[in-house]
Amino acid sequence: AGYALLAVRPTEEVQLLLETSLPAKKKKVLLGVGDPKIGAAIQEELGYPCQTGGVVAELLRGIRLHFHSLIKGLTAQAASKAQLGLGHSYSRAKVKFNVNRVDNMIIQSISLLDQLDKDINTFSMRVREWYGYHFPELIKIVSDNYTYCRLAKLIGNRKELSEESLEALEEVVMDSAKAQAILDASRSSMGMDISPIDLINIESFSSRVISLSEYRKGLQEYLRSKMNQVAPSLSALIGEVVGARLISHAGSLTNLAKYPASTVQILGAEKALFRALKTRGNTPKYGLIFHSTFIGRAAAKNKGRISRYLANKCTIASRIDCFSGGAAGASPLG
Repeated sequence: AGYALLAVRPTEEVQLLLETSLPAKKKKVLLGVGDPKIGAAIQEELGYPCQTGGVVAELLRGIRLHFHSLIKGLTAQAASKAQLGLGHSYSRAKVKFNVNRVDNMIIQSISLLDQLDKDINTFSMRVREWYGYHFPELIKIVSDNYTYCRLAKLIGNRKELSEESLEALEEVVMDSAKAQAILDASRSSMGMDISPIDLINIESFSSRVISLSEYRKGLQEYLRSKMNQVAPSLSALIGEVVGARLISHAGSLTNLAKYPASTVQILGAEKALFRALKTRGNTPKYGLIFHSTFIGRAAAKNKGRISRYLANKCTIASRIDCFSGGAAGASPLG
């Protein structure tokens, strides 16, 4: 029953019921149907004229209210259970209906990726500030947050660094000159001394940031593989991350495919658009697609033109991914 409701067409049981219950001359019958789509399907396939809304809705409401008294042997409790079962069946069918186009996984992944970026950046700044009291020179030598956290965990107390630690430092920074600079800086550092308990807390927090960074890398790989399954054309055109952000902002791949190119072009810049309309200023030329390499490489005077062209191609790519059975043979770039 759940699948039949999703398919929006009369089942064999419904067809048999109508053919046996209604007169052969179909023009003399006016069938009241609650759902307009099902009514249109019955009229198209079986030829019975259907009416929806108005009086029909009131009649159906009355039938639902007194249904258990109209059918012999049916109790109110049994009717309630049947309705609940149908609701569960419909919901289960709807979830299964979307199993091949799991763009909701992409939406969750890109949202988590953005949140992780913010959290890792905040936590890394905290590690830099915290460990910087003990070894301030390290901040200037190492700019990458992930590498800095690994070094903070590896070095610990800077006074314990020696020539024997040089190989381990090189393994982390991948640069012998930089490793030597860290060793030299540790010998003449202006940082304060640190107690063992403080050092344990810093190392523990650094480990958490390192594990978050490594999880983020794994999540990005998962997002890449998922985008190549669900939206390969869009991924090939503007990349997995920008494509995932477009899908997330639209709500689903189907919604994105239904948008015109002009909407895709400014997707993500709604505030700027409404502000421009309110003040009668210039409307934005691009939204989320600005992060694409095509617009980044374009000259300032050509950015608007390239964004419009790219939005057209994104629309084509998303429609290919959404409505075609498999991956497209031709590139959306034409």
